[in-house]
Amino acid sequence: MPERVCLVYISAGSNLGDRRAHLEQGLRALGDSGVVPTRISSVFETEPVDAGSQPWFLNIALEAKTQLSPGALLERCLAIELEDGRFRPYPNAPRTLDLDILLYGDWIIQTPRLTIPHPRMVTRRFVLEPLAEIAPDLCHPVLKKTIRALLAACPDSSAVRLYSPGEPR
Repeated sequence: MPERVCLVYISAGSNLGDRRAHLEQGLRALGDSGVVPTRISSVFETEPVDAGSQPWFLNIALEAKTQLSPGALLERCLAIELEDGRFRPYPNAPRTLDLDILLYGDWIIQTPRLTIPHPRMVTRRFVLEPLAEIAPDLCHPVLKKTIRALLAACPDSSAVRLYSPGEPR
């Protein structure tokens, strides 16, 4: 009997090198791993948050279908980051690719290695703006509020704007 297909939401970001190419490579690698995107947000350029003086990020959100378990999805995301050249010399270091599992169906998971829903998603405009573009009426399984409502109440005032290559910041 085939495993259950689950709808998941993932945030992807990059602030090193060819940021757009890193996001595209991450999407390809997810697809090759059985994480099939069904909706992908526009690309947003975002100010670094809690990261000191760093280059700005490109961020997207994606909705995907997968049969991977939450733990297997986490391991695959970490492997894809590593394959794309990410290393972690210190917390919040600049990165070629960052893949965060935001939601896994309506599951609520809290283990030492994985927390779903992502514990900081509701305080990060760079996560909520792209997610609201593709799933504004999606309900947070713990807070019981839509992504649209969470974005409206988000305390983060950092800059988030649609990305336009070549446009000066």
